[in-house]
Amino acid sequence: MPLLTEGSDKNEWVEPDEVPRPFVAYGMEMIKIGVIELAAHRHIKGQIMFVQRGALSCEVEGGLWIVPPRSAIWIPGGALHAIRVTGVLAGYDAFMDPAVTTQLPQTCCAISVTPLLRELLARAASLPLLYDENPSNARLWGLVLDELAVAPIEHLHLPMPVDPRLRRIVDQIIASPADHRTIHLWAARSGLSERTLGRLISRETGLSFGRWQRQLGVMLAVKWLAGGASIQNVAADLGYESVPSFMNMFKKTLGTSPGRYMSERHPRPS
Repeated sequence: MPLLTEGSDKNEWVEPDEVPRPFVAYGMEMIKIGVIELAAHRHIKGQIMFVQRGALSCEVEGGLWIVPPRSAIWIPGGALHAIRVTGVLAGYDAFMDPAVTTQLPQTCCAISVTPLLRELLARAASLPLLYDENPSNARLWGLVLDELAVAPIEHLHLPMPVDPRLRRIVDQIIASPADHRTIHLWAARSGLSERTLGRLISRETGLSFGRWQRQLGVMLAVKWLAGGASIQNVAADLGYESVPSFMNMFKKTLGTSPGRYMSERHPRPS
């Protein structure tokens, strides 16, 4: 099985676009404590990254996605994207020729991975890179495509602005999510009027300033909880004065409590 780890020899990596097959899959296992970043890049093939343990964040043109356990991110071929992993990560990474992905979304999205899709990706990753193009392997990849086409979309997406003035503010908020200063204070600090800042973020993200901040908080919470942080620590790191107020915000956004959300995503003992 092709296996990607943080300690792998670079010579073991084969650029998926150079593999003469319409599909190629890898197992992923990154257990180093720290941060792993892949700078902005693109592939001709579309990419599906499934997270079985840990979490990753992926910024694709115009948006930021958080991918917790039992979820995956679909990145269409040609999309410029950067990936960041903090802590442990395990899962599968598959690449598909654009000619065979016409039924899949044309834009980036996070999806919920069913047990069947998980097992199909595991089976695909067990094949050698230059697998036999026989009917059995063709059926396997056909089932992967079928499952991806009907996979539920998850709402772990944060629109990201491109206006440089707004992006500077957004980057500061992401770096210090516990800083809950008002839009009036952010505008004053940036030399903008409150009205101009509100109009900019609405135009570029489709969200109000407050809704954008709340969505960022939920996404960071999911990422930190998936990395093993406690609910109490996450609430404090996001600047909430109490755990119940954080839990209320989380439940309003994702429809369930933080504890239940994460318990449903961690693999159960066999």
